[in-house]
Amino acid sequence: MSNIKIGEIVKGEITGVTPYGVFVSLEDDYTGLVHISEVSDKYVKNLTKIFNIGDIINVKVVGIDKVKNHAKLSIKKIDYKVEQSLSMIPESGTGFGMLRDKLGEWTEEKYSEIKKNQEN
Repeated sequence: MSNIKIGEIVKGEITGVTPYGVFVSLEDDYTGLVHISEVSDKYVKNLTKIFNIGDIINVKVVGIDKVKNHAKLSIKKIDYKVEQSLSMIPESGTGFGMLRDKLGEWTEEKYSEIKKNQEN
């Protein structure tokens, strides 16, 4: 059973930004959507200029689907910005560093392989 309740303001991590809304990961394996109409009373042209994947924001729960573990969210008229930017999703490894470091080596190997095949 979820601790999330309608009307509550909770923290979530942005997992996706689309032209129509912002997807947010919440506690208890819930996901949610802040539809573009729930961002501001004013016209919002481009959500990607406001939000980034990985940002932690405050959201107000305006609806819950307990079967799908999905919440309808809003940030209208609340302070959605969170000072700390600690990721709720634990990261491990070196990210793309290994790919960057190995790219030259892999490119040379593939180039040699192609050249060898052309000679045969």
